[in-house]
Amino acid sequence: MDSTDILRFRATIGINNINPYVLVSARDAQRLKQGWRRPMPVRVRVNGVPEAWWRINMMPLGDGSFYLYLHAEVRKAAASQVGDAVDVELAFDDGYRSGPVHPMPPEFSAALESNPVARQAWEALIPSLQKEILRYFQQVKSAEAKARHLERAMYVLSGGQSRFMARSWSGGQVS
Repeated sequence: MDSTDILRFRATIGINNINPYVLVSARDAQRLKQGWRRPMPVRVRVNGVPEAWWRINMMPLGDGSFYLYLHAEVRKAAASQVGDAVDVELAFDDGYRSGPVHPMPPEFSAALESNPVARQAWEALIPSLQKEILRYFQQVKSAEAKARHLERAMYVLSGGQSRFMARSWSGGQVS
């Protein structure tokens, strides 16, 4: 990545509902990628960390500006929290396709392979929800909790009506 392609600015971390973010102005977003209106794939460093940049999609607001959401790992590494001013480095990342960051657990993959209805529901989910579910599975520690969450995921993806990941599910979809 050429240093001339990097946008650098200082911003204060705000909060949108429960999501910490920094605002990227329309002018700055245009400097990254002219005319971009959908989620913008970028490489990010906050307060100079990490050495290997994070890959994140910035979310458009509709007026040309973007929210750059900063998940907990980013804020922790940057020793920052909501209300702090941070140094941000951004670069457009044409190679990022926002696929799941976390690998699919083998048990979940096997369960989906053996259940065509659940597999079809999984494939129909928007990528950000798939990514969130895989991140959720990654954070579960005990074998009992993993089994419990796998059972719940397969139930809702198979068409069952229940709550999973703080959402109501019905017919294999978030309702």
